[in-house]
Amino acid sequence: MKKFISIFLFIFLQTLNINANDFEQIKRITVGQKNAKITILAYESLTCSHCADFHINVFPELKRDYIDTGIVKIEFRHFPLDIAAFNASKISQCKNDGDSKVLNSLYLNQSKWVKGQTIEDINQNLKKFLVSEAIDLDFNKCTTNKNIEDFILNDRIEGVKKYKVNATPTIIINDKKFEKTLNYKNLKKSLEKLI
Repeated sequence: MKKFISIFLFIFLQTLNINANDFEQIKRITVGQKNAKITILAYESLTCSHCADFHINVFPELKRDYIDTGIVKIEFRHFPLDIAAFNASKISQCKNDGDSKVLNSLYLNQSKWVKGQTIEDINQNLKKFLVSEAIDLDFNKCTTNKNIEDFILNDRIEGVKKYKVNATPTIIINDKKFEKTLNYKNLKKSLEKLI
């Protein structure tokens, strides 16, 4: 069933033609200084264990050494691989403040909410998780917001068309796809070459 949903979502996304200018009112989740020398785009799916690993094991060092020092900014792009990830992406964008707090919390605690046999089970676990973390959002309003939904789908479309994204996480550094194994050592080597 999960494979069928993924295939359906992929086909649906390919048929859309959404203009990026339609989403100017939705703020991109970004960490770092606006005028940083290096821009990283991180295409991720909130149910992807490798993406969670990036947030747990790579992002803190990246933030400490390059983002907090003003060298790098990172923009998180949505690339949901299933309906559960799609709903979680909507939740992460719902406050529309550009802050990464909710997104990071979802990745750092992925095992608490990504469980269940059906999308209804996962949604219930996601709701419980949000309450347990005191994240005050209207779940139904967030997951049915058409503007946020289109914004997320547009991220996925752009990732496929512009960067040939076909897996998560996919990292783009200054408009070039990062092709090495995603760990801090490899990422640091690539960044040092651009400084």
